[in-house]
Amino acid sequence: MHENHTPPAPPLFTWEFASDPYPAYAWLREHAPVHRTELPSGVEAWLVTRYADARQALADQRLSKNPVHHSETAHGKGKVGIPGERSANLMTHLLNIDPPDHTRLRRLVSKAFTPRRVAEFAPRVQELTDQLIDAILDKPCVEKGEADLIHEFAFPLPIYAICDMLGVPREDQDDFRDWAGMMIRHGGGPRGGVARSVKKMRTYLAELIHRKREDLGEDLISGLIRASDHGEHLTENEAAAMAFILLFAGFETTVNLIGNGTYALLRHPEQRARLQRALAEGDESLLATGVEELLRYDGPVELATWRFATQDLVLGGQRIAEGDPVLVVLAAADRDPERFADPDTLDLSRRDNQHLGYGHGIHYCLGAPLARLEGQAAIATLLRRLPDLSLAAEPEDLRWRGGLIMRGLRTLPVEFTPKSHAL
Repeated sequence: MHENHTPPAPPLFTWEFASDPYPAYAWLREHAPVHRTELPSGVEAWLVTRYADARQALADQRLSKNPVHHSETAHGKGKVGIPGERSANLMTHLLNIDPPDHTRLRRLVSKAFTPRRVAEFAPRVQELTDQLIDAILDKPCVEKGEADLIHEFAFPLPIYAICDMLGVPREDQDDFRDWAGMMIRHGGGPRGGVARSVKKMRTYLAELIHRKREDLGEDLISGLIRASDHGEHLTENEAAAMAFILLFAGFETTVNLIGNGTYALLRHPEQRARLQRALAEGDESLLATGVEELLRYDGPVELATWRFATQDLVLGGQRIAEGDPVLVVLAAADRDPERFADPDTLDLSRRDNQHLGYGHGIHYCLGAPLARLEGQAAIATLLRRLPDLSLAAEPEDLRWRGGLIMRGLRTLPVEFTPKSHAL
């Protein structure tokens, strides 16, 4: 008689899990690659953890993005989606719709959110990056400079960048920072504060779109208003929803890319030294592959946003019933040893790196080029201007935000030699 030596399933969605989910994901990949579980919200959903299954699911048109296919009575009592988006009339964005509506909206938005617009924005991103590091360096200190890289750098950079790109006036950007801060602080907890912030943002965006219609500029909201396809324009609700989701999805992913990425470099000094040497020699190629590796190794988006089976189907050997919610675990897929050599090793020069950090298929992240631009500028500038940056806390004392979709540090305390002592 053979004994079953399979270790017990690890607990999911605890604080310990949030600190390091990768051992639990390794167990799931091996023993239950498509796994049904109850989420903290009360919703029951399937978790897809292997790379091949994840890539298939991300492109499978039988898995709808539209929450109308979710039955709360059949799959738990919790809610899905962003708190407050339904009551604020912000549902018609790219994360919630399927073709043909998705095709039409993505084509319209792509006319405004072009690679050229992102490339032209690079000097402003660098300017914002330098201003934030200037502020960190200008703080009074005696021997060692100290900063919280999340609060003072990783969080404000993408907020101010996307506000500038959208065309939010400078005098209003601190309001956006406050609303975004509420979303980050409470994204995995009480939904009331998040919903209130969403409604405030919706009211503001409606007013801003109205003003832009009267006086179009060169910003992204003006581009959304101008965009047309065969004479068809975005409605005001569609424009507001798209501006909202570009901001909501755009800023937190970049906060976590910068925060998680910098933390990974601080924990891997030999890889960080390689990158610093390359940058000092004017070689930016390692920066490009390095940011892709940081996205794979400990990316900002842990789980892809919700999908719902529109018919019975089989995925990874599991039968999934019509209406079942499905969550693709990008963090697990990107550490799959069947796809990546030495997946738990950080290798900034990794070439074979078709990670799923920004998704796959028709829902591939529209803002990925902007996030990459900001991530590369932020990390390169940190390493150049704060060359002896070090952690100012023990890794086990750091706290992670345990939201469902995103995963990132609450704080990242660091030390460095201030410029008054760097002689």
